[in-house]
Amino acid sequence: MRVIAALWLRNVKLFVRNRVQLVLILIMPFFYLYLLSNIFQSTAIDNPVPYVLAGIVIIVVFQTSLNIASSTIEDIVSGYMKEVLVSPVKRIQIAVGQMLSSTTIATFQGIMILIAGYFIGLKYSSVLTPLAAVGFMIVAGLVFSAFGLFLAASVKQSQTFQIVSMAVTTPITFLCGVYVPLSLLPQGLQILALLNPMTYAAAFFRALSLEKMSLPADDLIAEQLAFQIERFVITPQVSAVIVLTFGILFVLLSTIAFSRADFTSINRTKGSKDIFQQ
Repeated sequence: MRVIAALWLRNVKLFVRNRVQLVLILIMPFFYLYLLSNIFQSTAIDNPVPYVLAGIVIIVVFQTSLNIASSTIEDIVSGYMKEVLVSPVKRIQIAVGQMLSSTTIATFQGIMILIAGYFIGLKYSSVLTPLAAVGFMIVAGLVFSAFGLFLAASVKQSQTFQIVSMAVTTPITFLCGVYVPLSLLPQGLQILALLNPMTYAAAFFRALSLEKMSLPADDLIAEQLAFQIERFVITPQVSAVIVLTFGILFVLLSTIAFSRADFTSINRTKGSKDIFQQ
């Protein structure tokens, strides 16, 4: 536990010291809110501001959680990870420490946006709703941190990591209904969106945050909080199960991949600086 706590604390401190990033956390989401609210007005959404804001919160959690992949690669090429690996520490402890720190940072960012969003229309009728929302942000953070760690452990060349990361994360980001309503996508892309776990994470979090979990299925489908495939309706509850299943799968895959990865095959790039030797 001491190893996990030390890795967690180190990564959290690095995040807190980055003041520019802290400021952008609160600025950028509301820029997207202004931009996307106009797009969602053309759909069946009655009040697009809280709807879009809930989507932005979960996409921020997703994107921040995936930063574990970039930070892990940076640790590898800087030599920090090599120093950790030569110590008598189990790799699974390192993996857990990385995932927990990423989850903590992602959840913190989500909470900050939720607090600011409360003053512009994201209201709750029950105190349990924001607590449940934070709980799901923690779960989503763990799920996508595991996915990001799997990407980092699977990469063979640090130079190609950014390309691989973009090729994987860009479709996930734009085919989940947060930036573009799924109803506005071509039929083929709508089908691909239903294969995207982030689609279900966004749908469940929106239904939870907007307190619409108990709406009839037709209303949920109209607001893209549920999805119909033939006669089967994927309700928000089913969406939560899909996200949890995806998370369990990648927690297992990421720990296995990280434990077996040969990090010596990932060469340091020329001119890379060890930013942790400060």
